[in-house]
Amino acid sequence: MMRLNKYISHYSSYSRREADAAILKGYVRINGEIEENPATQVDEASDIVYISGNQVTPRDKYTVIVYSKPKGELVTKSDPKGRRTIYDSLEKEFKHFIPVGRLDYASEGVLLLTDASKVATALMNSDLERIYKIKIKGEVTPEMEVAMLGGLTLDDATAGGHSHSKVTSMTFAPFIGYQVIKNAHNYSTLKVAIKEGQNRELRRFFAHFGAEISDLKRLSFAEIKLNNLPLGKSRYLTRSEYSALFTFLKDEEKKQKETQGSVKKPKTFSKEKEGFKPKNKDAHKSKDASKSRYKEDETATKGYNNPDSVRLRKLLADTPKRKADSKAGPKPKADSKAGPKPKNRADSKAGAKSGSRGKGIK
Repeated sequence: MMRLNKYISHYSSYSRREADAAILKGYVRINGEIEENPATQVDEASDIVYISGNQVTPRDKYTVIVYSKPKGELVTKSDPKGRRTIYDSLEKEFKHFIPVGRLDYASEGVLLLTDASKVATALMNSDLERIYKIKIKGEVTPEMEVAMLGGLTLDDATAGGHSHSKVTSMTFAPFIGYQVIKNAHNYSTLKVAIKEGQNRELRRFFAHFGAEISDLKRLSFAEIKLNNLPLGKSRYLTRSEYSALFTFLKDEEKKQKETQGSVKKPKTFSKEKEGFKPKNKDAHKSKDASKSRYKEDETATKGYNNPDSVRLRKLLADTPKRKADSKAGPKPKADSKAGPKPKNRADSKAGAKSGSRGKGIK
C-alpha cells in the first residue's frame, strides 16, 4: 500500500507537490471514482489510477542510475526558495526517478535514483555499506574512535542537524570501519564506512565531539562507485552492478517471506483440553463402547487390521475351542432325553462332535 500522492510521483513525471495539486483539483480517479485526498492508500497490485485521463501504471521492470551530485543541489523535486535541485541537472527522462536516500545541500558524491519505489525502499532500508570521505575541523580524538567502533546514543543530537529538523535524538550503530588519512590540529581527513543513512548522521556524530564537517563526499553505495563520473552527470548501472542488485533484491524478498512465515499464529486451545463436549460424540466413547464398535465392524475394511480388532477376532475364534473344565461332569449320552433337542442339523452335528468340549450340555 502507498499514499496516493506518493504513488503518482513515483510512477509518473509529477512531483509530490504537483500530485497534491492535481488530486485536490479533482483530476485524479481511483477505479473510476474521483479522489481528492492525497493520503488515500493505493494498492499497487489491484487499484487503477488515472490522472488527467492518463493511467499511472507501476512497472515490473526497473532502471537504476548513478548521479554524481555536486555541492549546492537539493535532493528534492522542487524548492520553495528557488534553490537548485538535482532534477535541474538530470536529463528529462529521469525527472520521475526516485532518489535512494539523500545527500544534503553541502554534500557531494554517489546518489542512486530509480523508477521503482520497491527498489528504492529496499536499498534505503538496507544495511549495505556506504563509504564517505570527510574532512573535519580539528583532530580525530580517541573518544571519536571509541564511538566509531562501539556505537553511540545521543538524547540530544540536534548539533549538526538542520535547524528545522524534527529529529532531536539519534542512535548511531558502530561503523563498519574507518581510516584516518590525515590527523592534524586544524583539519583532519578520514574515510568511514557505515551501514545506515540517517538524517545528517555523520554531521551529527562528529558535531557531538565539537568537530564540524567541512567537506563530505560519498564514494560508494555498496559496490556502486562513480567510476570517474563528472559532477552533475549520470550513468546507468553496469551489467555486473545490475546482477548484484538483482541478487540483493531476491535475497531481501526471501528474507521477508521467511520472516512472515516465522510469525507465530495466535495460540488456540483445543476444546477437548478445555473440557468442552466434542461435536463428534463417537470420538470420546468409553473403552467398552470402543470394544463394542470393534465387534460390530470387525469385518469392515476400515480398521479391520487394527490391533484391537485382530486380537478380538482371535479371542472369538478360540472361545468355542476351549477345553472343558475337569469338574464339568460326566460325558453326556447322545440319546439322552434330559435336554432339549438341537434346533437344526448343523447344531446337532456340532454337539455330537464336540464331546467334552460342549460345556454345559448333558
